[in-house]
Amino acid sequence: MKIKTKLRLGFGFLFLVVIFFGAISLFYMNQISLSSKVILKDNYETLSYTSNMRAVLDEHPLPLSADAKQQFERYMAMEGKNVTEKGEGLAFSGLRKAYEAMSVPGATEDQVYQAVTRIRAELRNIDQLNMAAIVRKNEVAQKAIEKAAMYVIFAASICFLILFSFIVNFPGFVANPLREFSEAIREISRKNYKQRLEFNGTDEFAELAISFNTMAQELNQWENSNLSKIQSEKRRIEAIIEQMQDAIIGLNEKKEILFFNKVAAELLNLNDEEVIGQNVQELMKRNDLLTRILEDKPTAKPMKIYADQKESYFQLEKREITVPAYGAEAEVAMAQTAKAAGEVYILKNITQFKELDEAKTNFIATVSHELKTPISSIKMSLKLMDDERVGPMNVEQKELVQHIKEDCGRLLKITSELLDLAQVETGNLQLNFVKSDPRKIAIYAMDSVRFQAEQKSIELELVSRNDLSKIYVDVEKTAWVLVNFLSNALRYSPEKSKVIIQVIENADHIEFSVRDFGKGIEEVYQKRLFEKYFQVPTDGNNKSGSGLGLAISKDFIEAESGKIWVESALGEGSKFCFSLPIAI
Repeated sequence: MKIKTKLRLGFGFLFLVVIFFGAISLFYMNQISLSSKVILKDNYETLSYTSNMRAVLDEHPLPLSADAKQQFERYMAMEGKNVTEKGEGLAFSGLRKAYEAMSVPGATEDQVYQAVTRIRAELRNIDQLNMAAIVRKNEVAQKAIEKAAMYVIFAASICFLILFSFIVNFPGFVANPLREFSEAIREISRKNYKQRLEFNGTDEFAELAISFNTMAQELNQWENSNLSKIQSEKRRIEAIIEQMQDAIIGLNEKKEILFFNKVAAELLNLNDEEVIGQNVQELMKRNDLLTRILEDKPTAKPMKIYADQKESYFQLEKREITVPAYGAEAEVAMAQTAKAAGEVYILKNITQFKELDEAKTNFIATVSHELKTPISSIKMSLKLMDDERVGPMNVEQKELVQHIKEDCGRLLKITSELLDLAQVETGNLQLNFVKSDPRKIAIYAMDSVRFQAEQKSIELELVSRNDLSKIYVDVEKTAWVLVNFLSNALRYSPEKSKVIIQVIENADHIEFSVRDFGKGIEEVYQKRLFEKYFQVPTDGNNKSGSGLGLAISKDFIEAESGKIWVESALGEGSKFCFSLPIAI
Protein backbone atom coordinates (compact mmCIF):
# COMPACT_ATOMS: atom_id res chain seq x y z
CA MET A 1 0.00 0.00 0.00
CA LYS A 2 1.36 3.43 -0.96
CA ILE A 3 2.05 6.07 1.65
CA LYS A 4 -0.46 8.40 0.02
CA THR A 5 -3.18 5.75 0.32
CA LYS A 6 -2.29 5.13 3.97
CA LEU A 7 -2.49 8.84 4.68
CA ARG A 8 -5.86 9.06 3.00
CA LEU A 9 -7.17 6.08 5.00
CA GLY A 10 -5.82 7.53 8.24
CA PHE A 11 -7.39 10.93 7.77
CA GLY A 12 -10.58 9.27 6.46
CA PHE A 13 -10.74 7.26 9.68
CA LEU A 14 -10.38 10.46 11.69
CA PHE A 15 -13.19 11.98 9.67
CA LEU A 16 -15.44 8.97 10.43
CA VAL A 17 -14.63 9.20 14.14
CA VAL A 18 -15.61 12.86 14.16
CA ILE A 19 -18.86 12.06 12.27
CA PHE A 20 -19.64 9.21 14.69
CA PHE A 21 -19.15 11.39 17.75
CA GLY A 22 -21.22 14.18 16.23
CA ALA A 23 -24.07 11.76 15.36
CA ILE A 24 -24.20 10.35 18.92
CA SER A 25 -24.20 13.85 20.39
CA LEU A 26 -27.01 15.02 18.08
CA PHE A 27 -29.09 11.89 18.82
CA TYR A 28 -29.04 12.29 22.59
CA MET A 29 -29.52 16.04 22.39
CA ASN A 30 -32.64 15.32 20.35
CA GLN A 31 -33.83 12.80 22.96
CA ILE A 32 -33.45 15.40 25.73
CA SER A 33 -35.30 17.95 23.61
CA LEU A 34 -38.19 15.53 23.00
CA SER A 35 -38.51 14.79 26.73
CA SER A 36 -38.73 18.50 27.47
CA LYS A 37 -41.33 19.01 24.77
CA VAL A 38 -43.56 16.26 26.21
CA ILE A 39 -43.56 17.97 29.61
CA LEU A 40 -44.50 21.34 28.13
CA LYS A 41 -47.06 20.06 25.66
CA ASP A 42 -49.07 17.73 27.86
CA ASN A 43 -48.88 18.47 31.56
CA TYR A 44 -48.18 22.16 31.46
CA GLU A 45 -51.16 22.78 29.14
CA THR A 46 -53.44 20.71 31.43
CA LEU A 47 -52.38 22.80 34.43
CA SER A 48 -53.09 25.90 32.39
CA TYR A 49 -56.59 24.69 31.50
CA THR A 50 -57.47 23.76 35.13
CA SER A 51 -56.11 27.10 36.29
CA ASN A 52 -58.31 28.93 33.76
CA MET A 53 -61.38 26.93 34.76
CA ARG A 54 -60.73 27.69 38.44
CA ALA A 55 -60.32 31.34 37.54
CA VAL A 56 -63.79 31.34 35.84
CA LEU A 57 -65.33 29.92 39.01
CA ASP A 58 -63.48 32.43 41.21
CA GLU A 59 -64.16 35.49 39.12
CA HIS A 60 -67.86 34.97 38.30
CA PRO A 61 -70.79 34.73 40.75
CA LEU A 62 -72.90 31.67 40.95
CA PRO A 63 -74.86 30.59 39.15
CA LEU A 64 -72.54 31.29 36.16
CA SER A 65 -73.65 33.48 33.45
CA ALA A 66 -73.87 32.32 29.89
CA ASP A 67 -70.46 33.87 28.95
CA ALA A 68 -68.79 32.34 31.99
CA LYS A 69 -70.28 28.96 31.14
CA GLN A 70 -69.06 29.31 27.57
CA GLN A 71 -65.48 30.03 28.77
CA PHE A 72 -65.55 27.18 31.26
CA GLU A 73 -66.89 24.76 28.66
CA ARG A 74 -64.19 25.82 26.16
CA TYR A 75 -61.38 25.16 28.66
CA MET A 76 -63.05 21.94 29.75
CA ALA A 77 -63.34 20.79 26.12
CA MET A 78 -59.62 21.56 25.61
CA GLU A 79 -58.76 19.62 28.73
CA GLY A 80 -60.87 16.73 27.46
CA LYS A 81 -58.65 16.59 24.39
CA ASN A 82 -55.45 16.68 26.48
CA VAL A 83 -56.05 13.73 28.79
CA THR A 84 -52.66 12.02 28.93
CA GLU A 85 -52.17 10.66 32.42
CA LYS A 86 -53.57 7.54 34.10
CA GLY A 87 -56.65 8.46 36.21
CA GLU A 88 -56.92 11.81 34.47
CA GLY A 89 -59.81 10.51 32.31
CA LEU A 90 -61.81 9.40 35.38
CA ALA A 91 -61.17 12.76 37.04
CA PHE A 92 -62.27 14.53 33.87
CA SER A 93 -65.53 12.46 33.81
CA GLY A 94 -66.20 13.50 37.43
CA LEU A 95 -65.50 17.09 36.43
CA ARG A 96 -67.95 16.91 33.56
CA LYS A 97 -70.66 15.34 35.75
CA ALA A 98 -70.15 17.97 38.44
CA TYR A 99 -70.38 20.74 35.83
CA GLU A 100 -73.57 19.18 34.42
CA ALA A 101 -75.00 19.02 37.95
CA MET A 102 -74.15 22.69 38.42
CA SER A 103 -75.74 23.62 35.10
CA VAL A 104 -79.05 21.73 35.66
CA PRO A 105 -81.89 24.22 35.27
CA GLY A 106 -83.81 24.85 38.46
CA ALA A 107 -80.98 23.61 40.68
CA THR A 108 -81.05 25.04 44.15
CA GLU A 109 -78.31 27.21 45.47
CA ASP A 110 -77.16 24.42 47.76
CA GLN A 111 -76.97 21.98 44.85
CA VAL A 112 -74.94 24.53 42.86
CA TYR A 113 -72.44 25.01 45.70
CA GLN A 114 -72.05 21.25 46.12
CA ALA A 115 -71.47 20.86 42.39
CA VAL A 116 -68.82 23.68 42.44
CA THR A 117 -67.16 21.97 45.40
CA ARG A 118 -67.02 18.73 43.42
CA ILE A 119 -65.67 20.66 40.36
CA ARG A 120 -62.89 22.17 42.46
CA ALA A 121 -62.12 18.77 43.92
CA GLU A 122 -61.81 17.21 40.43
CA LEU A 123 -59.67 20.13 39.25
CA ARG A 124 -57.34 19.59 42.22
CA ASN A 125 -57.26 15.91 41.39
CA ILE A 126 -56.33 16.66 37.75
CA ASP A 127 -53.66 19.13 38.95
CA GLN A 128 -52.19 16.56 41.32
CA LEU A 129 -52.14 13.92 38.60
CA ASN A 130 -50.35 16.26 36.18
CA MET A 131 -47.99 17.60 38.87
CA ALA A 132 -47.10 14.04 39.77
CA ALA A 133 -46.65 13.33 36.07
CA ILE A 134 -44.39 16.37 35.73
CA VAL A 135 -42.26 15.19 38.62
CA ARG A 136 -42.17 11.69 37.21
CA LYS A 137 -41.39 12.84 33.68
CA ASN A 138 -38.77 15.23 35.03
CA GLU A 139 -37.11 12.32 36.76
CA VAL A 140 -37.32 10.32 33.54
CA ALA A 141 -35.90 13.28 31.62
CA GLN A 142 -33.08 13.66 34.16
CA LYS A 143 -32.30 10.00 33.86
CA ALA A 144 -32.41 10.32 30.07
CA ILE A 145 -30.10 13.34 30.28
CA GLU A 146 -27.74 11.48 32.59
CA LYS A 147 -27.84 8.49 30.30
CA ALA A 148 -27.26 10.67 27.26
CA ALA A 149 -24.43 12.47 29.03
CA MET A 150 -22.94 9.10 29.99
CA TYR A 151 -23.15 7.87 26.40
CA VAL A 152 -21.73 11.15 25.08
CA ILE A 153 -18.90 11.02 27.63
CA PHE A 154 -18.27 7.39 26.77
CA ALA A 155 -18.28 8.18 23.06
CA ALA A 156 -16.04 11.20 23.68
CA SER A 157 -13.63 9.03 25.70
CA ILE A 158 -13.54 6.40 22.97
CA CYS A 159 -12.96 9.10 20.34
CA PHE A 160 -10.30 10.74 22.54
CA LEU A 161 -8.48 7.45 23.00
CA ILE A 162 -8.70 6.71 19.30
CA LEU A 163 -7.50 10.21 18.36
CA PHE A 164 -4.77 10.16 21.01
CA SER A 165 -3.57 6.78 19.78
CA PHE A 166 -3.70 8.12 16.23
CA ILE A 167 -1.75 11.27 17.18
CA VAL A 168 0.86 9.24 19.06
CA ASN A 169 1.26 6.40 16.59
CA PHE A 170 0.50 7.88 13.20
CA PRO A 171 3.45 10.38 13.11
CA GLY A 172 5.71 7.46 13.94
CA PHE A 173 4.48 5.84 10.78
CA VAL A 174 6.43 8.50 8.88
CA ALA A 175 8.99 9.61 11.50
CA ASN A 176 10.26 6.14 12.50
CA PRO A 177 11.31 5.10 8.98
CA LEU A 178 12.90 8.52 8.47
CA ARG A 179 14.82 8.14 11.74
CA GLU A 180 15.99 4.70 10.68
CA PHE A 181 17.06 6.14 7.34
CA SER A 182 18.93 8.95 9.10
CA GLU A 183 20.77 6.52 11.39
CA ALA A 184 21.59 4.26 8.46
CA ILE A 185 22.95 7.18 6.42
CA ARG A 186 25.01 8.27 9.45
CA GLU A 187 26.51 4.78 9.62
CA ILE A 188 27.28 4.91 5.90
CA SER A 189 29.05 8.26 6.46
CA ARG A 190 31.21 6.43 9.04
CA LYS A 191 32.09 3.89 6.33
CA ASN A 192 29.94 1.16 7.89
CA TYR A 193 28.84 -0.25 4.57
CA LYS A 194 27.31 -3.36 6.21
CA GLN A 195 24.35 -1.32 7.42
CA ARG A 196 21.00 -2.62 6.11
CA LEU A 197 17.34 -1.56 6.39
CA GLU A 198 14.43 -4.01 6.75
CA PHE A 199 10.96 -2.59 5.94
CA ASN A 200 7.99 -4.85 5.35
CA GLY A 201 5.33 -3.79 2.89
CA THR A 202 5.12 -2.34 -0.57
CA ASP A 203 5.11 1.38 0.17
CA GLU A 204 7.69 3.97 -0.84
CA PHE A 205 9.70 3.36 2.35
CA ALA A 206 10.13 -0.29 1.46
CA GLU A 207 11.20 0.64 -2.08
CA LEU A 208 13.62 3.22 -0.69
CA ALA A 209 15.02 0.64 1.76
CA ILE A 210 15.66 -1.75 -1.14
CA SER A 211 17.50 1.00 -3.03
CA PHE A 212 19.47 1.91 0.11
CA ASN A 213 20.50 -1.70 0.70
CA THR A 214 21.61 -1.99 -2.92
CA MET A 215 23.68 1.18 -2.57
CA ALA A 216 25.27 -0.05 0.70
CA GLN A 217 26.08 -3.39 -0.91
CA GLU A 218 27.73 -1.65 -3.88
CA LEU A 219 29.70 0.61 -1.55
CA ASN A 220 30.78 -2.39 0.52
CA GLN A 221 31.96 -4.19 -2.60
CA TRP A 222 33.78 -1.05 -3.76
CA GLU A 223 35.39 -0.62 -0.34
CA ASN A 224 36.51 -4.23 -0.20
CA SER A 225 37.84 -4.17 -3.75
CA ASN A 226 39.76 -0.92 -3.17
CA LEU A 227 40.93 -1.65 0.36
CA SER A 228 43.34 -4.35 -0.74
CA LYS A 229 44.57 -2.13 -3.54
CA ILE A 230 45.08 0.76 -1.12
CA GLN A 231 46.90 -1.50 1.35
CA SER A 232 49.12 -2.78 -1.43
CA GLU A 233 49.90 0.74 -2.63
CA LYS A 234 50.56 1.82 0.96
CA ARG A 235 53.06 -0.98 1.50
CA ARG A 236 54.70 -0.19 -1.80
CA ILE A 237 55.07 3.49 -0.93
CA GLU A 238 56.40 2.57 2.51
CA ALA A 239 58.94 0.25 0.88
CA ILE A 240 60.03 2.99 -1.52
CA ILE A 241 60.40 5.51 1.32
CA GLU A 242 62.27 2.96 3.45
CA GLN A 243 64.78 2.16 0.69
CA MET A 244 65.53 5.77 -0.22
CA GLN A 245 69.02 6.97 0.69
CA ASP A 246 67.72 10.33 1.92
CA ALA A 247 66.35 10.85 5.41
CA ILE A 248 62.59 11.39 5.17
CA ILE A 249 60.25 12.53 7.95
CA GLY A 250 56.51 12.85 7.31
CA LEU A 251 54.07 14.73 9.54
CA ASN A 252 50.29 14.83 9.28
CA GLU A 253 48.14 17.94 9.78
CA LYS A 254 48.10 17.28 13.57
CA LYS A 255 51.93 17.41 13.76
CA GLU A 256 52.13 13.67 14.39
CA ILE A 257 54.82 11.43 12.85
CA LEU A 258 53.23 9.78 9.83
CA PHE A 259 56.28 7.99 8.43
CA PHE A 260 59.96 7.84 9.37
CA ASN A 261 62.39 5.88 7.23
CA LYS A 262 65.46 3.93 8.36
CA VAL A 263 67.97 6.59 7.28
CA ALA A 264 66.18 9.24 9.36
CA ALA A 265 66.04 6.86 12.33
CA GLU A 266 69.79 6.24 12.19
CA LEU A 267 70.58 9.89 11.67
CA LEU A 268 68.43 11.03 14.61
CA ASN A 269 69.18 7.97 16.75
CA LEU A 270 65.47 7.13 17.13
CA ASN A 271 63.46 3.94 16.79
CA ASP A 272 61.14 4.39 13.83
CA GLU A 273 58.54 1.96 15.21
CA GLU A 274 58.32 3.86 18.50
CA VAL A 275 57.98 7.36 17.07
CA ILE A 276 55.26 6.61 14.48
CA GLY A 277 52.05 8.33 15.59
CA GLN A 278 53.73 10.42 18.32
CA ASN A 279 53.44 14.19 18.52
CA VAL A 280 56.53 15.81 17.08
CA GLN A 281 56.55 18.55 19.73
CA GLU A 282 57.17 15.94 22.45
CA LEU A 283 59.97 14.33 20.43
CA MET A 284 61.64 17.71 19.82
CA LYS A 285 62.04 18.17 23.57
CA ARG A 286 64.27 15.04 23.68
CA ASN A 287 66.12 15.42 20.36
CA ASP A 288 68.05 18.60 19.52
CA LEU A 289 68.81 17.52 15.94
CA LEU A 290 65.10 16.95 15.25
CA THR A 291 64.38 20.41 16.66
CA ARG A 292 67.02 21.90 14.38
CA ILE A 293 65.61 20.13 11.33
CA LEU A 294 61.96 21.06 11.97
CA GLU A 295 62.52 24.63 13.14
CA ASP A 296 65.15 25.75 10.61
CA LYS A 297 63.85 27.26 7.40
CA PRO A 298 65.08 25.42 4.30
CA THR A 299 67.91 27.43 2.67
CA ALA A 300 70.56 26.84 0.03
CA LYS A 301 73.13 26.51 2.78
CA PRO A 302 73.71 22.84 3.72
CA MET A 303 73.44 21.51 7.27
CA LYS A 304 76.53 19.97 8.86
CA ILE A 305 75.68 16.80 10.81
CA TYR A 306 77.98 14.14 12.22
CA ALA A 307 77.08 10.93 10.38
CA ASP A 308 78.90 7.93 8.90
CA GLN A 309 81.77 8.46 11.34
CA LYS A 310 82.51 11.91 9.92
CA GLU A 311 81.09 15.37 9.44
CA SER A 312 78.52 15.09 6.68
CA TYR A 313 76.52 17.68 4.79
CA PHE A 314 72.78 17.50 4.22
CA GLN A 315 70.46 19.70 2.17
CA LEU A 316 67.12 20.26 3.94
CA GLU A 317 63.95 20.39 1.89
CA LYS A 318 60.48 21.02 3.27
CA ARG A 319 57.36 20.34 1.25
CA GLU A 320 53.76 21.06 2.10
CA ILE A 321 51.54 18.12 1.22
CA THR A 322 48.08 18.89 -0.12
CA VAL A 323 45.42 16.43 -1.17
CA PRO A 324 42.34 17.07 -3.31
CA ALA A 325 39.16 17.73 -1.35
CA TYR A 326 35.70 17.72 -2.87
CA GLY A 327 32.92 19.99 -1.72
CA ALA A 328 29.53 21.05 -3.03
CA GLU A 329 29.07 24.59 -4.31
CA ALA A 330 26.07 26.57 -5.39
CA GLU A 331 26.58 26.53 -9.16
CA VAL A 332 28.34 23.19 -9.63
CA ALA A 333 27.67 19.74 -8.27
CA MET A 334 31.20 19.08 -7.00
CA ALA A 335 34.21 21.35 -6.70
CA GLN A 336 37.79 20.19 -6.19
CA THR A 337 39.95 22.12 -3.76
CA ALA A 338 43.32 21.58 -2.11
CA LYS A 339 43.43 20.53 1.53
CA ALA A 340 46.58 20.57 3.69
CA ALA A 341 47.52 17.02 4.71
CA GLY A 342 50.84 17.61 6.45
CA GLU A 343 54.52 18.23 5.77
CA VAL A 344 57.47 16.20 4.52
CA TYR A 345 61.05 16.96 5.53
CA ILE A 346 63.81 15.53 3.31
CA LEU A 347 67.51 15.54 4.26
CA LYS A 348 69.57 14.86 1.13
CA ASN A 349 73.09 13.64 1.83
CA ILE A 350 75.28 15.91 -0.29
CA THR A 351 78.55 15.11 1.47
CA GLN A 352 80.03 13.62 -1.68
CA PHE A 353 79.08 16.62 -3.77
CA LYS A 354 80.30 18.97 -1.05
CA GLU A 355 83.66 17.22 -0.99
CA LEU A 356 83.88 17.40 -4.77
CA ASP A 357 82.91 21.06 -4.68
CA GLU A 358 85.55 21.81 -2.06
CA ALA A 359 88.12 19.91 -4.12
CA LYS A 360 87.10 21.96 -7.17
CA THR A 361 87.30 25.18 -5.21
CA ASN A 362 90.72 24.29 -3.76
CA PHE A 363 91.93 23.33 -7.21
CA ILE A 364 90.70 26.62 -8.71
CA ALA A 365 92.28 28.59 -5.86
CA THR A 366 95.59 26.73 -6.23
CA VAL A 367 95.67 27.08 -10.02
CA SER A 368 94.65 30.74 -9.84
CA HIS A 369 97.31 31.46 -7.25
CA GLU A 370 99.93 29.62 -9.28
CA LEU A 371 98.91 31.44 -12.50
CA LYS A 372 98.96 34.85 -10.92
CA THR A 373 102.76 34.94 -10.49
CA PRO A 374 103.74 33.98 -14.11
CA ILE A 375 101.08 36.29 -15.54
CA SER A 376 102.46 39.13 -13.49
CA SER A 377 105.96 38.25 -14.79
CA ILE A 378 104.69 38.24 -18.38
CA LYS A 379 103.12 41.68 -17.83
CA MET A 380 106.46 42.94 -16.45
CA SER A 381 108.32 41.54 -19.47
CA LEU A 382 105.82 43.17 -21.83
CA LYS A 383 106.32 46.46 -20.07
CA LEU A 384 110.13 46.17 -20.55
CA MET A 385 109.63 45.28 -24.22
CA ASP A 386 107.52 48.38 -24.64
CA ASP A 387 110.41 50.50 -23.25
CA GLU A 388 112.44 52.19 -26.04
CA ARG A 389 115.64 51.64 -24.06
CA VAL A 390 115.40 47.92 -24.66
CA GLY A 391 115.12 48.41 -28.36
CA PRO A 392 112.66 49.79 -30.91
CA MET A 393 109.79 47.66 -32.29
CA ASN A 394 108.00 48.02 -35.55
CA VAL A 395 104.26 48.66 -35.80
CA GLU A 396 103.32 44.98 -36.11
CA GLN A 397 105.40 44.07 -33.05
CA LYS A 398 103.77 46.85 -31.02
CA GLU A 399 100.30 45.59 -31.96
CA LEU A 400 101.24 42.04 -30.97
CA VAL A 401 102.64 43.24 -27.64
CA GLN A 402 99.47 45.28 -27.04
CA HIS A 403 97.26 42.26 -27.69
CA ILE A 404 99.39 40.12 -25.37
CA LYS A 405 99.16 42.83 -22.72
CA GLU A 406 95.37 42.94 -22.99
CA ASP A 407 95.11 39.15 -22.79
CA CYS A 408 97.42 39.09 -19.78
CA GLY A 409 95.26 41.72 -18.08
CA ARG A 410 92.17 39.69 -18.79
CA LEU A 411 93.81 36.53 -17.45
CA LEU A 412 94.96 38.36 -14.34
CA LYS A 413 91.43 39.66 -13.76
CA ILE A 414 90.00 36.15 -14.18
CA THR A 415 92.50 34.67 -11.72
CA SER A 416 91.65 37.41 -9.20
CA GLU A 417 87.95 36.67 -9.61
CA LEU A 418 88.58 32.95 -9.18
CA LEU A 419 90.51 33.62 -5.97
CA ASP A 420 87.68 35.81 -4.67
CA LEU A 421 85.17 33.09 -5.60
CA ALA A 422 87.24 30.47 -3.79
CA GLN A 423 87.25 32.65 -0.69
CA VAL A 424 83.46 32.98 -0.81
CA GLU A 425 82.81 29.25 -1.41
CA THR A 426 85.20 28.08 1.31
CA GLY A 427 83.82 30.59 3.82
CA ASN A 428 87.18 32.35 4.11
CA LEU A 429 85.87 35.68 2.86
CA GLN A 430 87.29 38.37 5.12
CA LEU A 431 85.29 41.61 5.36
CA ASN A 432 86.64 44.74 6.96
CA PHE A 433 83.57 46.75 8.01
CA VAL A 434 84.00 50.50 8.52
CA LYS A 435 81.66 53.49 8.50
CA SER A 436 81.96 55.06 5.06
CA ASP A 437 80.53 57.81 2.90
CA PRO A 438 78.67 56.16 -0.03
CA ARG A 439 79.43 59.14 -2.30
CA LYS A 440 83.17 58.70 -1.82
CA ILE A 441 82.89 55.00 -2.72
CA ALA A 442 81.13 55.95 -5.95
CA ILE A 443 83.79 58.57 -6.81
CA TYR A 444 86.58 56.05 -6.10
CA ALA A 445 84.95 53.53 -8.47
CA MET A 446 84.50 56.18 -11.17
CA ASP A 447 88.16 57.16 -10.93
CA SER A 448 89.14 53.51 -11.37
CA VAL A 449 87.41 53.26 -14.77
CA ARG A 450 87.84 56.86 -15.98
CA PHE A 451 90.71 56.00 -18.34
CA GLN A 452 88.65 53.17 -19.87
CA ALA A 453 85.72 55.60 -20.33
CA GLU A 454 87.90 58.25 -21.99
CA GLN A 455 89.14 55.70 -24.54
CA LYS A 456 85.52 55.25 -25.75
CA SER A 457 84.56 58.93 -25.22
CA ILE A 458 81.90 57.88 -22.70
CA GLU A 459 80.77 60.47 -20.15
CA LEU A 460 80.52 59.37 -16.51
CA GLU A 461 77.81 61.28 -14.60
CA LEU A 462 77.31 61.04 -10.83
CA VAL A 463 73.85 61.83 -9.40
CA SER A 464 74.02 62.14 -5.63
CA ARG A 465 73.55 64.44 -2.63
CA ASN A 466 76.49 65.53 -0.51
CA ASP A 467 74.80 64.78 2.85
CA LEU A 468 74.04 61.07 2.47
CA SER A 469 73.92 58.88 5.56
CA LYS A 470 76.93 56.68 6.33
CA ILE A 471 76.96 52.95 5.61
CA TYR A 472 78.77 50.24 7.55
CA VAL A 473 80.52 48.19 4.82
CA ASP A 474 83.78 46.83 3.47
CA VAL A 475 84.86 49.73 1.28
CA GLU A 476 87.16 47.67 -0.95
CA LYS A 477 84.57 44.97 -1.70
CA THR A 478 81.77 47.52 -2.25
CA ALA A 479 83.95 49.57 -4.59
CA TRP A 480 84.90 46.34 -6.41
CA VAL A 481 81.22 45.63 -7.09
CA LEU A 482 80.65 49.17 -8.34
CA VAL A 483 83.76 48.97 -10.56
CA ASN A 484 82.48 45.67 -11.96
CA PHE A 485 79.12 47.34 -12.79
CA LEU A 486 80.92 50.26 -14.44
CA SER A 487 83.28 48.00 -16.43
CA ASN A 488 80.34 46.03 -17.81
CA ALA A 489 78.45 49.26 -18.61
CA LEU A 490 81.46 50.69 -20.49
CA ARG A 491 81.98 47.42 -22.33
CA TYR A 492 78.43 47.31 -23.69
CA SER A 493 77.87 51.07 -24.21
CA PRO A 494 78.36 52.65 -27.63
CA GLU A 495 81.06 55.30 -28.07
CA LYS A 496 80.25 58.91 -27.15
CA SER A 497 77.39 57.81 -24.91
CA LYS A 498 76.77 58.31 -21.19
CA VAL A 499 76.87 56.15 -18.06
CA ILE A 500 74.96 57.45 -15.03
CA ILE A 501 76.02 56.54 -11.51
CA GLN A 502 73.29 57.29 -8.98
CA VAL A 503 73.54 57.12 -5.19
CA ILE A 504 70.31 57.88 -3.31
CA GLU A 505 69.02 57.44 0.20
CA ASN A 506 65.85 55.35 0.37
CA ALA A 507 64.30 54.93 3.84
CA ASP A 508 66.87 52.92 5.82
CA HIS A 509 69.01 51.94 2.80
CA ILE A 510 71.50 53.56 0.46
CA GLU A 511 70.88 52.52 -3.14
CA PHE A 512 73.71 52.45 -5.74
CA SER A 513 72.89 52.09 -9.42
CA VAL A 514 74.81 52.17 -12.72
CA ARG A 515 72.77 52.87 -15.83
CA ASP A 516 73.99 52.51 -19.43
CA PHE A 517 72.24 53.16 -22.71
CA GLY A 518 73.43 50.13 -24.61
CA LYS A 519 71.48 47.33 -26.26
CA GLY A 520 69.92 46.04 -23.05
CA ILE A 521 69.41 42.48 -21.80
CA GLU A 522 66.59 40.15 -22.79
CA GLU A 523 64.24 39.25 -19.97
CA VAL A 524 64.92 35.54 -20.40
CA TYR A 525 68.56 36.10 -19.34
CA GLN A 526 67.97 38.56 -16.49
CA LYS A 527 67.13 35.91 -13.88
CA ARG A 528 70.42 34.07 -14.52
CA LEU A 529 72.76 37.06 -14.60
CA PHE A 530 74.01 36.49 -11.06
CA GLU A 531 74.68 32.76 -11.55
CA LYS A 532 78.29 31.54 -11.65
CA TYR A 533 79.84 31.19 -15.10
CA PHE A 534 76.71 32.44 -16.86
CA GLN A 535 77.34 34.82 -19.75
CA VAL A 536 74.81 36.66 -21.87
CA PRO A 537 75.23 35.64 -25.51
CA THR A 538 76.95 38.47 -27.44
CA ASP A 539 77.15 39.44 -31.10
CA GLY A 540 80.96 39.10 -31.10
CA ASN A 541 81.67 42.82 -30.89
CA ASN A 542 82.29 42.71 -27.14
CA LYS A 543 84.74 40.44 -25.41
CA SER A 544 82.95 38.49 -22.73
CA GLY A 545 84.45 37.89 -19.29
CA SER A 546 84.55 34.79 -17.13
CA GLY A 547 80.93 34.99 -16.02
CA LEU A 548 82.03 35.33 -12.39
CA GLY A 549 81.96 39.08 -11.81
CA LEU A 550 78.24 39.43 -11.12
CA ALA A 551 78.12 36.19 -9.09
CA ILE A 552 80.97 37.45 -6.87
CA SER A 553 79.27 40.86 -6.65
CA LYS A 554 76.10 39.15 -5.39
CA ASP A 555 78.08 37.25 -2.73
CA PHE A 556 79.86 40.44 -1.59
CA ILE A 557 76.65 42.48 -1.30
CA GLU A 558 74.68 39.73 0.46
CA ALA A 559 77.60 39.25 2.88
CA GLU A 560 77.10 42.92 3.79
CA SER A 561 73.33 42.34 4.38
CA GLY A 562 72.41 44.07 1.14
CA LYS A 563 70.33 43.30 -1.96
CA ILE A 564 71.36 43.28 -5.62
CA TRP A 565 69.22 43.31 -8.79
CA VAL A 566 69.02 44.41 -12.42
CA GLU A 567 66.50 46.40 -14.46
CA SER A 568 66.74 46.17 -18.22
CA ALA A 569 64.80 46.20 -21.47
CA LEU A 570 65.91 45.69 -25.06
CA GLY A 571 66.74 48.97 -26.76
CA GLU A 572 66.64 50.95 -23.49
CA GLY A 573 69.89 49.92 -21.83
CA SER A 574 70.44 48.35 -18.43
CA LYS A 575 70.47 49.48 -14.81
CA PHE A 576 72.40 47.41 -12.26
CA CYS A 577 71.57 48.22 -8.63
CA PHE A 578 72.42 47.23 -5.10
CA SER A 579 71.34 48.60 -1.73
CA LEU A 580 73.09 48.56 1.65
CA PRO A 581 71.68 49.33 5.09
CA ILE A 582 72.40 52.68 6.71
CA ALA A 583 74.77 52.57 9.68
CA ILE A 584 73.00 52.90 13.01
